[in-house]
Amino acid sequence: MIKVGIITASDKGSQGEREDRSGEALKELVKGINGEVVKYAILPDDLKVLADTMSQWADEGEVDLLLTTGGTGFSPRDVTPEATIAVAERMAPGIAEVMRYESLKVTPMGMLSRAVAALRKKTLIINMPGSPKAVKECWNAIAPALPHGIEILKGEASECASNKHLHHHHHDHHHDHHHGHEDHQGHHHCHNHDHHKS
Repeated sequence: MIKVGIITASDKGSQGEREDRSGEALKELVKGINGEVVKYAILPDDLKVLADTMSQWADEGEVDLLLTTGGTGFSPRDVTPEATIAVAERMAPGIAEVMRYESLKVTPMGMLSRAVAALRKKTLIINMPGSPKAVKECWNAIAPALPHGIEILKGEASECASNKHLHHHHHDHHHDHHHGHEDHQGHHHCHNHDHHKS
């Protein structure tokens, strides 16, 4: 099971003036990766409040995956990425790149997302969009890689010492370590690294 925390950044939502449809959508979507929401908060678009909550959840080991929704655009009150960067120990840019790539297929406005993804302790933090439709589109693009990434972050992934180009075994159900499976599954996880070396 993956322990999930959801933070919705919304001034109106935190005041009870707006229904949190994006947060509700994420609660359902995370079930697809065996995720269970253990922490949930609707917070104002306030950099310090957001950063303090993110760091607390990560530092106390309460969540493996912390998903934020909202506050990633150009509005002066959109500070979710800045709060995430403030608490980040390492960045995970590929996740946000994939989400922007997916959004651009739908609308050129996708390039206006300032979402980031980052690591703090053993928690992966990802800024998701603010609309339920965009949340679903972006989630479907990144979800296949998340369980494996979280395994690595928590130190639970088994190493592939025999094949240099393979970093890890597939995280799912292929534990038989057959070389044919290793080769096939390995490319699934590692081809992104190879493309960017040229």
